[in-house]
Amino acid sequence: MAFGEVTVIPVNGHGPEDVVVDDQGRIYTGVDDGRILRVTPDGRRIDVLGDTGGRPLGLEFYGEDLLICDAKAGLLTMPLAGGPVTTLATSAVGLDFVFCNNAAVASDGTVYFTDSSRRFGIEKWRDDLIEQTGGGRLLRRTPDGKIEQLADGFQFANGVALPPDESYVAVAETGAYRVARVWLTGDKAGTRDYLVDDLWGYPDNISTGSDGLIWITVASPKVPALSLVQKLPAPLRAGVRALPTALQPAPARECGVRGVTPDGKQVHELRGEIDGFHVLVGVRERAGTLYFGSLEDNAIAVTSV
Repeated sequence: MAFGEVTVIPVNGHGPEDVVVDDQGRIYTGVDDGRILRVTPDGRRIDVLGDTGGRPLGLEFYGEDLLICDAKAGLLTMPLAGGPVTTLATSAVGLDFVFCNNAAVASDGTVYFTDSSRRFGIEKWRDDLIEQTGGGRLLRRTPDGKIEQLADGFQFANGVALPPDESYVAVAETGAYRVARVWLTGDKAGTRDYLVDDLWGYPDNISTGSDGLIWITVASPKVPALSLVQKLPAPLRAGVRALPTALQPAPARECGVRGVTPDGKQVHELRGEIDGFHVLVGVRERAGTLYFGSLEDNAIAVTSV
């Protein structure tokens, strides 16, 4: 199904990658110069709440704070009213974070979050997709501050979500066109399978909506040139990585979102091009409204389911 009417709301910054929405309809996002912004529903007021000093990506509400996955600065919090940043972690199980990306917060305050790659930071995200390093990992931080690694070997571990019953953690694997499930409870606890497999493009952030569905962004359709490059011998892949960005395989303007039940059944899918908006990587559903973030534009977008 094509997108219906979409409202594009400019923000005073580039790449508002993820979005969360409070009970007043205000939208929180982070832009690539490190600022955390709060935008009114009509877009007429934009408050700067603080600055991470890095590159904020995934956002979640965390009590009276905003939880921030910063690709450069690690796992952070900031008061929702604005203020200084607190660093929760920059490493886990003996490894520094290379690309802290996205999170989900359980009802007891446990945080599940991804470190996308062991080799490439955010400036070289394309390199990880070219090399298919399989170095992404899923981490868990309990309320007492202990961090453990739940799973690794993901092809660019990206968005994170929990179903309403918190029986598993969903993890988007951008480089493998799928969303994995890491089971937390029941007979499957400790095992991994797939919520959605063989998507038509590259999944990025995911989130659980007020409708109980898990919403999955698709930032771009599969790029045939990238698929070919991934099959080349290592020296040739390295040669492609060395090319200027403009000459490397690039995302298309088409994008989409899919809403699925906790068992993976598709309920909604919107797909197409949005005027003035592309590389859709963040999604939140609240009371039938969808809010989108972008990796490349200077705007967020809003539409109805």
